[in-house]
Amino acid sequence: MSDDAPLRSAWDTSKEDPGKWTQKRRLADAMRLVIERLIESDAPEAELQRAADALETYADALTEHPRLRYVHGFAETANAGDVAAFFDRSPLIGLANPLAPPITIGKTGERTAEGRCVFGTAYEGPPGSVHGGFVAAAFDEVLGFVQSLSGRPGMTGTLVVRYRKPTPLHTPLRFEAEYLRHEGRKLFTEARVYADDELTAEAEGIFVSIERARFAELENLRTARDAERRPEPDESVGS
Repeated sequence: MSDDAPLRSAWDTSKEDPGKWTQKRRLADAMRLVIERLIESDAPEAELQRAADALETYADALTEHPRLRYVHGFAETANAGDVAAFFDRSPLIGLANPLAPPITIGKTGERTAEGRCVFGTAYEGPPGSVHGGFVAAAFDEVLGFVQSLSGRPGMTGTLVVRYRKPTPLHTPLRFEAEYLRHEGRKLFTEARVYADDELTAEAEGIFVSIERARFAELENLRTARDAERRPEPDESVGS
């Protein structure tokens, strides 16, 4: 990547409230550390109980706040309509999502892109290696980005991953991806992942162009489901 910083655009959530999103990303970083260290920790029962009690209390406190009113895009770069899009909520690139490694992705050419990340202990499959499912998910995200360079982005139709060697944990990984061509609504892509310049896996992805109206339908359905799953807090209580 020509620039180590991830691409930014009007989709960058932090622009609407920099202070709040700085702290939200900081909290997500802290949660990543807790996850990483908890897995390997042999802490005593009493300490684990205190920590669990505190986290349960904070989880309850979060329900007292309203949900985000404006969600940026669809939690992924692939269908943003903006190749510089960035989503804090993404499970793979989101700085405010503690599930994300996170991966940083940038455009390197008219049809090429590069992703970088380090997978920690939480993503272990074979001893000392990244679980194959997370390798596949990372490929899907990076290929999703590069297929958006076609100007007619869509959703994953087929993803084929060939695992050449175990992909190591705690090691800087580099994903190289390319948009190849389209045939009708099908968009063809390919990518490789390297650890210390050693190829560990490669992938081919076929994406299917989808009308923007279909994504709007999915977004509306998500909003309705969220409302059923977790009603907004009653602001009149205690007033």
